[in-house]
Amino acid sequence: MSIVSAIVLYAVTWFMTMFVALPIGLRTQGDDGVIVEGTHAGAPNNYNPRRKAVIVTLVAFVIWGIMVGVIYSGVFSWHDVDWTARLPKVGDT
Repeated sequence: MSIVSAIVLYAVTWFMTMFVALPIGLRTQGDDGVIVEGTHAGAPNNYNPRRKAVIVTLVAFVIWGIMVGVIYSGVFSWHDVDWTARLPKVGDT
């Protein structure tokens, strides 16, 4: 895996982790009963983007590390996910 592939894999992992983590622990203004005039009741009341980004970065790094470990271990290869059977055999390169 090249460095660019590793960075792209981490970026995809980070964004997917962020989308999963965004609603976790979110309290809306409607939940707390304190609705600021001109905002929707579903607007977040306790959103801290810095804290959420730090947590997501740490969790994404762990997930990314596991994925890189699986890729380098050779447990899975492209031949395992080749549903069309068009890839040449490993020894035929």
